[in-house]
Amino acid sequence: MEVEGMEDEGPSTQSELPHSEDHQLTQQESLHVESSAPVQNASVYKKAVDKLTEGLLSHYLPDLQNSKRALLELTQNQLILLDTLDQEVTKFRECNTLLDLNSLFTEAKFYHNKLVNIRKEMIILHEKTTKLKKRALKLQQQKQKEALEKEQKREKALERERQLTAKPAKRT
Repeated sequence: MEVEGMEDEGPSTQSELPHSEDHQLTQQESLHVESSAPVQNASVYKKAVDKLTEGLLSHYLPDLQNSKRALLELTQNQLILLDTLDQEVTKFRECNTLLDLNSLFTEAKFYHNKLVNIRKEMIILHEKTTKLKKRALKLQQQKQKEALEKEQKREKALERERQLTAKPAKRT
């Protein structure tokens, strides 16, 4: 039967189909007639399979091994490239971080200068308000002094008027 399977796998066209069926029928009849033939056919078939396998392996194995080596080399190169790419990405991230830090320092310097200017303005405003408070105090004291002097003058004027007004003489 194994021999039949090998014959079936061969190329066949429609014109060959009846001929191959006849050939198979005659082979089956001959197998039944000769009982020692299947044992010999099996050993021949096994030898043929072994030789075909050896031939197939010897033909394709070197190419497959070369392909395997090439694939391993490509895989290693790919891993190296991935590591290199990862390092480059890390470098770019560090550069971006440095740029971010530089911009932060620049911004911090800008706001520091702004704070220094605000502090100077506050000091100037404090000095001005202190001067204004002193001036307001002086003006208030001067007004109080003027009001006191005015009140004193008015009292003196009233006193003088009282003294100038005629007093009725007392009768004695």
